Amino acid sequence: MFVDLTGNMTRLTVLSVIVLLSLLHSCRGQLKIGFYKNRCPVAEDVVRSAVARAFASEPDVAPQLLRLHFHDCIVDGCDGSILINLPDGQQENKAFGHQGLRGFNVIDEAKAQLESQCPGVVSCADIVALAARDSVVLTKGLFYKVETGRLDGFSSSISHASNLPGEDEPIRALQNKFSAKGLSSKDLVLLSAAHTIGTTACFFMGVRLNNFQGTGRPDPSIAPPFLAKLQGICPSGGDVNVRLAMDDGSENAFDTRNFDNILARTAVLQSDAALLNHPTTRAFVEFYARSPDAFRKDFGISMVKLGRLGVLTGANGNIRKVCSMFN
Repeated sequence: MFVDLTGNMTRLTVLSVIVLLSLLHSCRGQLKIGFYKNRCPVAEDVVRSAVARAFASEPDVAPQLLRLHFHDCIVDGCDGSILINLPDGQQENKAFGHQGLRGFNVIDEAKAQLESQCPGVVSCADIVALAARDSVVLTKGLFYKVETGRLDGFSSSISHASNLPGEDEPIRALQNKFSAKGLSSKDLVLLSAAHTIGTTACFFMGVRLNNFQGTGRPDPSIAPPFLAKLQGICPSGGDVNVRLAMDDGSENAFDTRNFDNILARTAVLQSDAALLNHPTTRAFVEFYARSPDAFRKDFGISMVKLGRLGVLTGANGNIRKVCSMFN
């Protein structure tokens, strides 16, 4: 009886340990506010300081970091895969839709500091998410709390990024791609509003200004005076590296000016202008154009939703020592 009882107890103990380890791994990957409060209480301050230093010398780093977070999450989830560099050059950040991504140096700087203070604790994916939030705040957007606890992924493939939302796509295609990621039309409008800060290159304007939908002509939805302005900045055959503000007249402030531009048919990007081409997205554009406080609050909500995409848990991820390399 005693031996049988011991055997049962041993099996129960082993089972309990397995369950406990499983729960610990699971909890490690669960997102929550203040995930690093005990293990690395300086985590958010370190990231905030790194972003602020970069912003002081290069204000354009804010939209770069915001874009970096979106591009990381929208492919295979928020796993830091956008940061990886591979010897064969076939990593995710080499995909066509990722062209022009910058801000990697800020993530690297924050990671190096965190590794010196809290080695092996803070994931690169979390640093990207925190840096995006801090960029919004530095450009006068509303502070929102970032859930942390993401793990870094084990893969980064250029092929996985072949179906990114594109700046030349019609509204239905954009809605479908966002919906496939669990993001609504409301999220599409709000996350597109990140274009309220930063610049784009003439490289991305060629189709809209010269061959809209294969017509060989400009997008007819552009207000004629604004079309002339855009063609002056990005003439056919001109330098494709010339940059222009995505939010004409307000590219340094996180505000609702971009919604006003969309309604006035002076949106720079075709994907922004396309938001008028569906009653649902148009209604959100009109609402946020006259409700800046609602926009600022709801943008944070959509960013939190974006940051939950494809989060890795347990043995599916780890904490990289260097963000651009797998351990």
